[in-house]
Amino acid sequence: MDFFQAHGIWFLVGCLFLPRITMLFFVLTPFNWLAWLGWILTPSIVVAVLATSHYWHTNPVLCVFAWIVAVSKLGGSEETARRHRG
Repeated sequence: MDFFQAHGIWFLVGCLFLPRITMLFFVLTPFNWLAWLGWILTPSIVVAVLATSHYWHTNPVLCVFAWIVAVSKLGGSEETARRHRG
């Protein structure tokens, strides 16, 4: 199934800017303890993993974009923490 057959552009925007809220209310995939831990610590990685596992065969560009966003958010968080530490 194609991503855009199951979800709209607003879901994509929600996953980009508000991944925790979007996953909490709109993702119907059952979560295990590891997914909940990722939801708390790094929700962008969970979005990328879910996108890759469900839509890699139909939307590989979307999956690569999800991983780029996830990795870039992690890098920004480290730089911000380093800057606030002193």
